[in-house]
Amino acid sequence: MSQTVDRALSILPLLAEGPADLGKVADRLGVHKSTALRLLRTLHEHGLVYRQSDQRYRLGARLIALAQEAMENLDIREIAHPHLVRLNEQCGHTVHLAVHEEHEVLYIDKVESRYPVRMYSRIGKPVAITVAAVAKLLLADLPESERRTRAEQLDYPLYTARSTPNAPAFLRELEKVRDQGWATDLGGHEESINCVAAPIRGADGKVAAAMSVSAPNVVVTADELLTLLPLVRRTADAISGEYSGRTPVTDPAHPNHRSDEPSTKDPE
Repeated sequence: MSQTVDRALSILPLLAEGPADLGKVADRLGVHKSTALRLLRTLHEHGLVYRQSDQRYRLGARLIALAQEAMENLDIREIAHPHLVRLNEQCGHTVHLAVHEEHEVLYIDKVESRYPVRMYSRIGKPVAITVAAVAKLLLADLPESERRTRAEQLDYPLYTARSTPNAPAFLRELEKVRDQGWATDLGGHEESINCVAAPIRGADGKVAAAMSVSAPNVVVTADELLTLLPLVRRTADAISGEYSGRTPVTDPAHPNHRSDEPSTKDPE
Protein backbone atom coordinates (compact mmCIF):
# COMPACT_ATOMS: atom_id res chain seq x y z
CA MET A 1 0.00 0.00 0.00
CA SER A 2 1.35 3.45 -0.86
CA GLN A 3 2.31 5.71 2.01
CA THR A 4 -0.25 8.33 0.96
CA VAL A 5 -3.12 5.84 0.93
CA ASP A 6 -1.97 4.35 4.22
CA ARG A 7 -1.92 7.77 5.87
CA ALA A 8 -5.31 8.73 4.46
CA LEU A 9 -6.90 5.52 5.72
CA SER A 10 -5.31 6.05 9.14
CA ILE A 11 -7.33 9.24 9.50
CA LEU A 12 -10.67 7.41 9.45
CA PRO A 13 -10.30 5.40 12.70
CA LEU A 14 -8.98 8.56 14.37
CA LEU A 15 -12.12 10.49 13.42
CA ALA A 16 -14.27 7.54 14.48
CA GLU A 17 -13.15 8.42 18.02
CA GLY A 18 -14.67 11.89 17.58
CA PRO A 19 -14.02 15.20 15.79
CA ALA A 20 -10.36 16.25 15.56
CA ASP A 21 -8.60 19.41 14.42
CA LEU A 22 -5.79 19.60 11.88
CA GLY A 23 -3.09 19.60 14.53
CA LYS A 24 -4.35 16.43 16.17
CA VAL A 25 -4.57 14.64 12.81
CA ALA A 26 -1.04 15.71 11.89
CA ASP A 27 0.31 14.61 15.28
CA ARG A 28 -1.38 11.21 15.07
CA LEU A 29 0.01 10.63 11.56
CA GLY A 30 3.40 12.03 12.42
CA VAL A 31 3.38 14.43 9.44
CA HIS A 32 3.45 18.17 8.80
CA LYS A 33 0.13 20.01 8.95
CA SER A 34 0.30 20.74 5.22
CA THR A 35 0.46 17.02 4.44
CA ALA A 36 -2.42 16.27 6.80
CA LEU A 37 -4.45 19.06 5.21
CA ARG A 38 -3.98 17.63 1.71
CA LEU A 39 -5.15 14.23 2.89
CA LEU A 40 -8.17 15.69 4.68
CA ARG A 41 -9.14 17.75 1.63
CA THR A 42 -9.05 14.66 -0.58
CA LEU A 43 -11.20 12.71 1.85
CA HIS A 44 -13.53 15.69 2.13
CA GLU A 45 -13.95 15.87 -1.66
CA HIS A 46 -15.15 12.25 -1.62
CA GLY A 47 -17.53 12.84 1.26
CA LEU A 48 -15.58 10.60 3.62
CA VAL A 49 -14.83 13.37 6.10
CA TYR A 50 -16.63 16.63 6.88
CA ARG A 51 -15.20 19.90 8.17
CA GLN A 52 -17.32 21.46 10.89
CA SER A 53 -17.81 25.17 11.54
CA ASP A 54 -15.28 24.96 14.38
CA GLN A 55 -12.69 23.75 11.82
CA ARG A 56 -12.58 20.24 13.30
CA TYR A 57 -13.10 17.22 11.08
CA ARG A 58 -15.45 14.30 11.59
CA LEU A 59 -16.48 11.28 9.55
CA GLY A 60 -18.61 12.20 6.56
CA ALA A 61 -22.12 11.04 5.74
CA ARG A 62 -20.90 9.36 2.57
CA LEU A 63 -18.68 6.99 4.56
CA ILE A 64 -21.54 6.11 6.89
CA ALA A 65 -23.86 5.51 3.92
CA LEU A 66 -21.29 3.25 2.24
CA ALA A 67 -20.88 1.22 5.42
CA GLN A 68 -24.64 0.84 5.80
CA GLU A 69 -25.05 -0.17 2.16
CA ALA A 70 -22.28 -2.73 2.47
CA MET A 71 -23.87 -4.27 5.56
CA GLU A 72 -27.28 -4.46 3.90
CA ASN A 73 -25.79 -6.25 0.91
CA LEU A 74 -23.91 -8.84 2.95
CA ASP A 75 -25.34 -12.32 2.50
CA ILE A 76 -24.60 -14.19 5.68
CA ARG A 77 -25.65 -17.47 4.11
CA GLU A 78 -23.15 -17.07 1.29
CA ILE A 79 -20.37 -16.23 3.75
CA ALA A 80 -21.23 -19.02 6.18
CA HIS A 81 -21.90 -21.87 3.75
CA PRO A 82 -18.29 -22.94 3.04
CA HIS A 83 -17.61 -23.00 6.78
CA LEU A 84 -20.73 -25.10 7.40
CA VAL A 85 -19.71 -27.56 4.70
CA ARG A 86 -16.22 -27.98 6.14
CA LEU A 87 -17.62 -28.45 9.64
CA ASN A 88 -19.98 -31.11 8.28
CA GLU A 89 -17.06 -32.85 6.59
CA GLN A 90 -15.21 -32.81 9.89
CA CYS A 91 -17.96 -34.13 12.18
CA GLY A 92 -20.40 -35.79 9.78
CA HIS A 93 -23.53 -34.44 11.47
CA THR A 94 -26.30 -32.12 10.28
CA VAL A 95 -25.32 -28.43 10.36
CA HIS A 96 -27.90 -25.61 10.37
CA LEU A 97 -27.79 -21.84 9.97
CA ALA A 98 -30.69 -19.77 11.32
CA VAL A 99 -31.75 -16.12 11.58
CA HIS A 100 -34.42 -14.18 13.49
CA GLU A 101 -36.96 -12.54 11.17
CA GLU A 102 -40.12 -10.82 12.32
CA HIS A 103 -41.44 -13.13 15.04
CA GLU A 104 -39.89 -16.35 13.78
CA VAL A 105 -36.52 -18.07 13.74
CA LEU A 106 -35.93 -19.61 10.33
CA TYR A 107 -33.42 -22.06 8.94
CA ILE A 108 -31.66 -20.44 5.99
CA ASP A 109 -29.08 -23.14 5.29
CA LYS A 110 -28.58 -26.82 6.01
CA VAL A 111 -25.83 -29.34 5.32
CA GLU A 112 -27.08 -32.90 5.62
CA SER A 113 -25.56 -35.56 7.82
CA ARG A 114 -23.53 -38.27 6.13
CA TYR A 115 -25.27 -40.86 8.29
CA PRO A 116 -28.38 -42.76 7.11
CA VAL A 117 -30.62 -41.22 9.80
CA ARG A 118 -31.63 -37.76 8.54
CA MET A 119 -33.43 -34.83 10.15
CA TYR A 120 -36.69 -33.47 8.76
CA SER A 121 -35.74 -29.80 9.08
CA ARG A 122 -35.99 -27.71 5.89
CA ILE A 123 -34.52 -24.44 4.69
CA GLY A 124 -37.11 -21.69 5.13
CA LYS A 125 -38.97 -23.60 7.84
CA PRO A 126 -39.48 -21.96 11.26
CA VAL A 127 -37.85 -23.70 14.21
CA ALA A 128 -39.52 -24.67 17.48
CA ILE A 129 -38.67 -21.36 19.07
CA THR A 130 -39.04 -22.30 22.75
CA VAL A 131 -36.67 -25.28 22.58
CA ALA A 132 -34.34 -24.91 19.57
CA ALA A 133 -30.74 -24.06 20.44
CA VAL A 134 -30.41 -21.55 17.59
CA ALA A 135 -33.59 -19.77 18.71
CA LYS A 136 -32.30 -19.48 22.27
CA LEU A 137 -29.14 -17.76 21.04
CA LEU A 138 -31.01 -15.31 18.84
CA LEU A 139 -33.59 -14.38 21.47
CA ALA A 140 -31.04 -14.25 24.28
CA ASP A 141 -29.31 -11.40 22.47
CA LEU A 142 -32.40 -9.18 22.62
CA PRO A 143 -32.57 -6.39 25.23
CA GLU A 144 -34.01 -7.60 28.52
CA SER A 145 -37.36 -5.83 28.18
CA GLU A 146 -37.80 -7.21 24.66
CA ARG A 147 -36.83 -10.72 25.79
CA ARG A 148 -39.44 -10.59 28.54
CA THR A 149 -42.19 -9.30 26.24
CA ARG A 150 -41.33 -11.92 23.61
CA ALA A 151 -41.29 -14.75 26.16
CA GLU A 152 -44.70 -13.79 27.51
CA GLN A 153 -46.19 -13.80 24.01
CA LEU A 154 -45.08 -17.33 23.15
CA ASP A 155 -46.92 -20.61 23.49
CA TYR A 156 -45.05 -23.43 25.20
CA PRO A 157 -45.97 -26.77 23.61
CA LEU A 158 -44.62 -29.77 25.50
CA TYR A 159 -42.95 -31.64 22.67
CA THR A 160 -41.14 -33.89 25.18
CA ALA A 161 -40.62 -34.10 28.93
CA ARG A 162 -37.58 -31.83 28.43
CA SER A 163 -39.43 -29.04 26.62
CA THR A 164 -39.43 -25.55 28.12
CA PRO A 165 -42.73 -25.40 30.05
CA ASN A 166 -43.41 -21.67 30.49
CA ALA A 167 -42.17 -18.09 30.16
CA PRO A 168 -40.26 -17.91 33.47
CA ALA A 169 -38.34 -21.08 32.62
CA PHE A 170 -37.63 -19.77 29.12
CA LEU A 171 -36.31 -16.46 30.47
CA ARG A 172 -34.02 -18.33 32.86
CA GLU A 173 -32.72 -20.40 29.98
CA LEU A 174 -32.13 -17.30 27.83
CA GLU A 175 -30.21 -15.66 30.67
CA LYS A 176 -28.04 -18.76 30.99
CA VAL A 177 -27.42 -18.83 27.24
CA ARG A 178 -26.57 -15.12 27.22
CA ASP A 179 -24.01 -15.63 29.99
CA GLN A 180 -22.31 -18.72 28.60
CA GLY A 181 -22.37 -17.76 24.91
CA TRP A 182 -23.71 -21.05 23.52
CA ALA A 183 -26.87 -23.13 23.65
CA THR A 184 -28.16 -26.68 23.54
CA ASP A 185 -31.35 -28.57 22.82
CA LEU A 186 -30.96 -31.95 24.46
CA GLY A 187 -34.15 -33.76 23.59
CA GLY A 188 -36.37 -30.72 24.03
CA HIS A 189 -38.03 -30.95 20.62
CA GLU A 190 -37.54 -34.62 19.81
CA GLU A 191 -36.49 -37.13 22.45
CA SER A 192 -33.93 -38.70 20.13
CA ILE A 193 -32.32 -35.51 18.75
CA ASN A 194 -29.65 -33.39 20.43
CA CYS A 195 -28.15 -30.11 19.27
CA VAL A 196 -25.35 -27.68 20.18
CA ALA A 197 -25.25 -24.15 18.79
CA ALA A 198 -23.08 -21.03 18.72
CA PRO A 199 -23.74 -17.39 17.74
CA ILE A 200 -22.50 -15.52 14.68
CA ARG A 201 -21.94 -11.83 15.41
CA GLY A 202 -21.84 -8.79 13.15
CA ALA A 203 -19.54 -5.79 13.29
CA ASP A 204 -21.70 -4.26 16.05
CA GLY A 205 -21.22 -7.31 18.26
CA LYS A 206 -24.87 -8.33 18.06
CA VAL A 207 -25.94 -11.85 17.16
CA ALA A 208 -26.80 -11.82 13.45
CA ALA A 209 -27.35 -15.57 13.05
CA ALA A 210 -26.81 -18.84 14.85
CA MET A 211 -25.36 -22.14 13.67
CA SER A 212 -25.78 -25.59 15.14
CA VAL A 213 -24.75 -29.22 14.87
CA SER A 214 -27.48 -31.80 15.46
CA ALA A 215 -27.46 -35.59 15.68
CA PRO A 216 -29.75 -38.41 16.80
CA ASN A 217 -28.97 -40.57 19.82
CA VAL A 218 -28.54 -43.61 17.61
CA VAL A 219 -25.50 -41.95 16.03
CA VAL A 220 -23.93 -40.18 19.04
CA THR A 221 -24.96 -39.61 22.62
CA ALA A 222 -25.64 -36.13 23.95
CA ASP A 223 -22.32 -36.21 25.85
CA GLU A 224 -20.45 -37.17 22.69
CA LEU A 225 -22.13 -34.36 20.75
CA LEU A 226 -21.19 -31.85 23.44
CA THR A 227 -17.51 -32.60 22.88
CA LEU A 228 -17.92 -30.86 19.49
CA LEU A 229 -18.90 -27.58 21.14
CA PRO A 230 -15.37 -26.04 21.03
CA LEU A 231 -15.19 -26.76 17.29
CA VAL A 232 -18.69 -25.37 16.70
CA ARG A 233 -17.84 -22.19 18.60
CA ARG A 234 -14.56 -21.65 16.75
CA THR A 235 -16.32 -22.17 13.42
CA ALA A 236 -18.96 -19.61 14.40
CA ASP A 237 -16.16 -17.21 15.37
CA ALA A 238 -14.53 -17.72 11.97
CA ILE A 239 -17.81 -16.88 10.23
CA SER A 240 -18.26 -13.87 12.52
CA GLY A 241 -14.80 -12.61 11.61
CA GLU A 242 -15.53 -12.80 7.90
CA TYR A 243 -19.05 -11.40 8.19
CA SER A 244 -18.03 -8.47 10.37
CA GLY A 245 -15.02 -7.59 8.24
CA ARG A 246 -12.45 -8.29 10.91
CA THR A 247 -9.13 -9.92 10.05
CA PRO A 248 -10.00 -13.27 8.41
CA VAL A 249 -9.81 -16.24 10.74
CA THR A 250 -8.76 -19.63 9.42
CA ASP A 251 -11.69 -22.02 9.64
CA PRO A 252 -10.84 -24.56 12.38
CA ALA A 253 -12.89 -27.23 10.61
CA HIS A 254 -10.65 -27.03 7.55
CA PRO A 255 -8.19 -29.95 7.41
CA ASN A 256 -5.22 -27.61 6.89
CA HIS A 257 -6.01 -25.46 9.90
CA ARG A 258 -3.23 -25.08 12.43
CA SER A 259 -3.64 -23.44 15.78
CA ASP A 260 -1.57 -22.94 18.89
CA GLU A 261 -4.73 -22.18 20.82
CA PRO A 262 -5.09 -24.38 23.93
CA SER A 263 -7.90 -26.87 23.82
CA THR A 264 -11.25 -25.81 25.26
CA LYS A 265 -12.69 -27.82 28.12
CA ASP A 266 -15.81 -29.77 27.40
CA PRO A 267 -18.98 -28.20 28.81
CA GLU A 268 -20.24 -29.57 32.03
